[in-house]
Amino acid sequence: MRKHMTSFIQSFGLARLIILGFFLFLCASAIMFKLDFAELLSSSLVRIGMNGVLVLAMVPAISSGIGPNFGVSLGILTGLVGALIAIELRLNGYMAFVGAILFSLPFAAIVGYGYGWLLNRVKGSEMMLATFVGFSAVSVMKIGWLLLPFKSPEMAWPIGRGVRVTIALDNRQLSQLLNNTWSFNIGSVVIPTGLLLFFLLCCGAVWLFMRSKTGAAMYAAGDNPRFAEAAGINVDKHRMIGTMVSTILGAVGIIVYAQGFGFLQLYEGPMFMPFVAVAAILIGGASVKRASIAHVLIGTFLFQAILVVAMPVANVFTADMASMAEISRIIIQNGIIIYALTQTGGE
Repeated sequence: MRKHMTSFIQSFGLARLIILGFFLFLCASAIMFKLDFAELLSSSLVRIGMNGVLVLAMVPAISSGIGPNFGVSLGILTGLVGALIAIELRLNGYMAFVGAILFSLPFAAIVGYGYGWLLNRVKGSEMMLATFVGFSAVSVMKIGWLLLPFKSPEMAWPIGRGVRVTIALDNRQLSQLLNNTWSFNIGSVVIPTGLLLFFLLCCGAVWLFMRSKTGAAMYAAGDNPRFAEAAGINVDKHRMIGTMVSTILGAVGIIVYAQGFGFLQLYEGPMFMPFVAVAAILIGGASVKRASIAHVLIGTFLFQAILVVAMPVANVFTADMASMAEISRIIIQNGIIIYALTQTGGE
């Protein structure tokens, strides 16, 4: 019995067991304190759909061998540019959503190509470089947001040049667009059908891509570069493809996130978003060298559900502990990243 228990803990991961136990404790506390559990579940589903595509962006990056993509901020920035172009052209509703994605794709592909080229020059130090590039790109774009020639009164400063820090999406009928599409109730729980369906469609597209000839070669290049080279696979090329796909998913992910949130957040907004995505997929069972769609689904659910439930539970104890949910998020987010890095065996 003890042997089986030890084997289960090793296969599932002690850190994930602790996080799962913490989540169950929060759920039990919410029920005990008679909180609106249906509302918490509805909010959790929305948060899962909003953040899911950003977490999904980690799969091609990890599978191609560059590790958790802390530089997905580059994709996030290109997605924000695409969204601003859609607003500037006064597109509305689904036209604005689809237009934002289409406008961002060429930027994301070009940036992803250059980013992949850079990562190929520093093999073995990808995560360090990715973090540096991500922070640097967000900082440089603080100047870019002030210089880009957008004139729409919905996003431009009333005086001077540049765009605002936060841009509301209500005027373009973008706010909650996917959330409200085909949504329905099960009892008091609201199911954001369109949002979850879009997330699952993206998961399906990545799943099919990873099983294509290119995806299989990309996975081989990341899993065992020497064997892949011996088999005639261009490792650098497929690492670059993985980086480009990850960057494109980052661009799509931020547009999905923004429509669910109801606002575009520029300047400091994208700075730490990659850490949330990396932590989520690692919580789901991924490692720095292996990731799957199942890891995305499990990790996104656990991470976002904990964030949703922790705040009201903490508020029940005392108003002075209202920051406990944020503290829990930081501990879980950064703790799981550190834990994952310690499991790499020095590779």
